[in-house]
Amino acid sequence: MKIEIRESISGAHITHSIFELTSGKVIRRSSLLLILIAIFTLVNPGQAVAQQGNITLFGDIKIDDSKADTPAPSTVTVILYDRSLKVVARQNVSTRGRYRFTNLRRDEDYELVVEAEEGEIARVKLNLLDPSDIGIRQDFEFEWKSKSSPVSKQMTGVISAEDLYNRSAPNKSLFQKAQEAAGKKKYEQAVTFLRQILDSDKLDFPVWTLLGTLYLVQEKVDDAEKAYLSALEAKPSYVLALLNLGRLRASKKRFDQAIEPLTRAVELRPQSGEANLLLGEAYLQIRKGSKAIPYLDEAARLGRAEAHLRLAWLYNAAGLREKAAVEYEEFLKKNPGYADRKKLEQYISANKKS
Repeated sequence: MKIEIRESISGAHITHSIFELTSGKVIRRSSLLLILIAIFTLVNPGQAVAQQGNITLFGDIKIDDSKADTPAPSTVTVILYDRSLKVVARQNVSTRGRYRFTNLRRDEDYELVVEAEEGEIARVKLNLLDPSDIGIRQDFEFEWKSKSSPVSKQMTGVISAEDLYNRSAPNKSLFQKAQEAAGKKKYEQAVTFLRQILDSDKLDFPVWTLLGTLYLVQEKVDDAEKAYLSALEAKPSYVLALLNLGRLRASKKRFDQAIEPLTRAVELRPQSGEANLLLGEAYLQIRKGSKAIPYLDEAARLGRAEAHLRLAWLYNAAGLREKAAVEYEEFLKKNPGYADRKKLEQYISANKKS
């Protein structure tokens, strides 16, 4: 099974121009292999309602299974994380419904994640920078297809769905209960359900990974790390667990320990802008700029705007101001609503040769 993704972007206030499917998992119904094509649009509505100084993030979820041999999931879960990967809010949404998160902070980095039954199918990074905005709209449209259906040649990324896990009927029921509990922010209850699954099947690597994330939400960092490590013991090539482990260690400033899982993630998924960015940042933080550059370059090529900022900082520190100016210029092209745009433009004007 594989999942392919195509994006269409409008609007100026999104940090990244390329979105990634982090987990690539969809549920398998009988023996049919399915393809999920995700089409994303970003719109800045002029009449979204929010309190002064805050932002509303909302959007429509649509899953079209008219061309599939089996039906798509009836609901998805939309989760909003802050920059520390703490869950801000979580909503269960029908496959033709709308999610809405209100009172979001300006100048905050968020990650918006969509999960379909057994796993993550989309992840988008957002930065709410423009003080004139009172609302951001992020729609998700998925097309559920059988493997035999023709696939567009314009797809920008292909992810293997090797992450599928075949659970017993009782464990599937427990997993659903865990998701429902987590959606209601009953994290301890969700953990209990996941632990019951693992009591009967310690090789369920997606459950270990979800367990780690729930521990992280509860700020149980040590337990979260152990859960991610258990996921990788069960499946060493599970990229989502590798990324989450790397993020966790980096968030605790253990950058040297983050390098190993992030390196494996890049090796397994070289087209992941997230993995390249995190690995480049880890090398940068331990003062190995020469090793950071190729990963930051690749992250920038894959659409991660902040990679240009990190490269600019590195080049400026090395006295390579013209190169830094070029990176700042590329960053502003991808992020025209940046709050300190004028400062960067002054730097570019002073250091870039005509």
